[in-house]
Amino acid sequence: MSEPTPEKRSSDFASEAESRSPGVLRELVAFVRHSKKWWLAPILIALLLIGILVMLSGSIAAPFLYTLF
Repeated sequence: MSEPTPEKRSSDFASEAESRSPGVLRELVAFVRHSKKWWLAPILIALLLIGILVMLSGSIAAPFLYTLF
C-alpha cells in the first residue's frame, strides 16, 4: 500500500476540521466503549443525576425535590 500524498492528507484534515462535532456525551460514550473503562459508568450516571437535580432545583419542581432529602 502506498502512502497518501501530502495534498490528500491536508484535504482529509480540512474536511475533518469542517465536519460537525459529535458532542460531549457521544464522545464520552465512545471513549468508554473503546477503552473498556466500564467502571466509569456509575460515576457518569451519578453525575448525570446530580446535574438533573440541580437543573430541577430552580424550577417549579423544587418543593417536591426537597421532600426526597
